[in-house]
Amino acid sequence: MNKTILEFVTWAESNGWIVTLKSERDLHLDPRLLTRYTNIPAEYTAFLRVVNECMTPNEQTWFLCEADYNDSSDSDFHWNEFELISLDAAVDDEAWRSEITAWWGKYLPIMMSVRDEYSFYAIDLNNEIGSIVRGEEPEFEEINKVADNLHHFLRQIMSDSIKL
Repeated sequence: MNKTILEFVTWAESNGWIVTLKSERDLHLDPRLLTRYTNIPAEYTAFLRVVNECMTPNEQTWFLCEADYNDSSDSDFHWNEFELISLDAAVDDEAWRSEITAWWGKYLPIMMSVRDEYSFYAIDLNNEIGSIVRGEEPEFEEINKVADNLHHFLRQIMSDSIKL
């Protein structure tokens, strides 16, 4: 297991997070996801190979894991829930719907929150590949960069620089 991921898992468990690790390290992501997101950074797939479930103690913020991406989790939210909300807002405006789908094709959601408002963290797969961005309702597609990469993001969570 990667050192930063191990440190994060240990930190999360000691801070009351709900964490379960995978019993096997194989990763079987839905082929549709892999077709859409062809350049998922290795550090994130390493995380997905280890972590089965990871959420804050209040269960209002959670990392998306393999079962989420395969639509086989118990969550009431789809891994692309905020994209679906945006598409619903676009109603019958096909040009807008196409823009939304194209935008989300460049950002892979990795964490979702319903704590104060709907918000997410995602990996930038287009501009600053591997960096972590944050978006929130009502305009999910208006984002801010919060970390250079997943390991930096995990360190920020552990240092309480990012409040979850």
